[in-house]
Amino acid sequence: MTNNSSKFESTSLAEASFKDVNLKLANFTDVNLSGSSFSDVSLAGATFHNVDLSNVVITDANLDGMLINGILVSELLRVYGA
Repeated sequence: MTNNSSKFESTSLAEASFKDVNLKLANFTDVNLSGSSFSDVSLAGATFHNVDLSNVVITDANLDGMLINGILVSELLRVYGA
């Protein structure tokens, strides 16, 4: 599927697998991704609003410029490490 704008509403993609997929500029509203896993994913420039990040684990991530509630994550980690 190339250059195809699609709209999915009230759709279940539970247990779906995506590989080499371009979702650039996609919008997600009222989406359940609990229990999902992400590897080799670019979220550069993405914005998250009203998200539940409880029990999320992030490893081997580039956090340059990442903000949480307006605070640089790199600064939070620097202060935490001091």
